[in-house]
Amino acid sequence: MTTLYIDADACPVKDEAYRVAKRYSLKVMVVANSTMRTPTDPLVTMVVCTGFGAADDWIAEQIGTGDIAVTADVPLAARCVAKGAFVINSKGYPLTDSNVGDALAVRNLNEELRPSGGASRGPSAMTPKDRSRFLAKLDEAVNASLNAKKRAGR
Repeated sequence: MTTLYIDADACPVKDEAYRVAKRYSLKVMVVANSTMRTPTDPLVTMVVCTGFGAADDWIAEQIGTGDIAVTADVPLAARCVAKGAFVINSKGYPLTDSNVGDALAVRNLNEELRPSGGASRGPSAMTPKDRSRFLAKLDEAVNASLNAKKRAGR
């Protein structure tokens, strides 16, 4: 069964992810540093991980081939992609074998530039177009995952 992992601490598309998961009856793991409200659904589990990076580490340890992660954290995305998972950021952009290395390099460069006053802006605000793209790409990832697992006989 495909599991949807949500890196939930700063995720602006949790409600959208819950809707897609419900449509496909996916198991959802909502992982955060503190408890948050989640749907009352036996397929949705809240996981609280305390400590710096603990939520990311938990997701990276649990996620498997064909599972799906929703995260804006590029290093976590790289770890999930390396394990064969589908990864989508909150604006609906998939991170894959072919682009996660570039995304990681840009993230690391921006982190180095930040102390010197460069690259200090955060992400742009979510727009309705971003939410729509997220829903479409998450739906695509779910279908790709389900088809891959069906072909593998799982």
